[in-house]
Amino acid sequence: MDKPIENYWKTRLTDLKEVLDANNFETFIVESTDAAKSIVLEKIIPKLAPKSVSWGGSITFVATGLYDVLRTRKDLKVLDSFEKNLSPEESLERRRQSLLVDLFISGSNAVTEAGQLVNLDMIGNRICGITFGPKNVIVIVGRNKIVPDLDDAMFRIKNYAAPVNAMRLDKKTPCAKTSFCSDCKSPDRICNTWTITEKSFPKGRVKVVLINQDLGF
Repeated sequence: MDKPIENYWKTRLTDLKEVLDANNFETFIVESTDAAKSIVLEKIIPKLAPKSVSWGGSITFVATGLYDVLRTRKDLKVLDSFEKNLSPEESLERRRQSLLVDLFISGSNAVTEAGQLVNLDMIGNRICGITFGPKNVIVIVGRNKIVPDLDDAMFRIKNYAAPVNAMRLDKKTPCAKTSFCSDCKSPDRICNTWTITEKSFPKGRVKVVLINQDLGF
C-alpha cells in the first residue's frame, strides 16, 4: 500500500467523524490548520451569523490563526479572554460574560473513539462554554487527542496534558517538576472539574473540526 501513514489517519478520522455525527455533533475533517481556519471563517461562521464570539484556552485554536483574525473583527462583539493587562477581576468577569456569546470556540483535551469529548479545567469557563450558555460551539481538535476510551482519555489528560500545561503556565505544582500527576493539593492545581460530553444537545450545537495534524497538548 502506498502512503500507509496517510491512509491510517484518513481511516481513523473518517471513523471518528461517523461516530461523532451519530452523537449529534456536526463534524468536519480538514488536513491542516490553514484549512481549519478557512472552514470556520468561510463556512461555519457565515452559516451561523453570530453577533458575538469568545473562546476558552486552547493552543490548537491559536495555532489555526483564528484568534488573530477574530479578535480584530469589527462585525462581531468580541470578548477576548486572552487579552493581556487585564486585572484578575476583569479577566474573571470577561470569562463569565463569554458564557453568553453566540459562538464559543475551544479545544478538547481528548476525544474517545466512542465520540466523547473529555475535558479537565482549572476554573471551568472552557468546559462551561462547551456544556451550556453559548448558542453554538466550535471545538477544534488535533488528531493526537484521539484515544480509545475514557480511561485512556483521563490518563492522557492527567499525565500529559495537565503537566505540560502546568509547565507552560509556570504553575507551582508537583507535576510541573515530575511530569506526572500526584493528585496534589497545590493552590496552583489546574485539575479541578471534569466534563464528558457524550452528545451534542441540541443536535449540531457543538461543531467539531478534526485536524489531520498533531496539535496542542
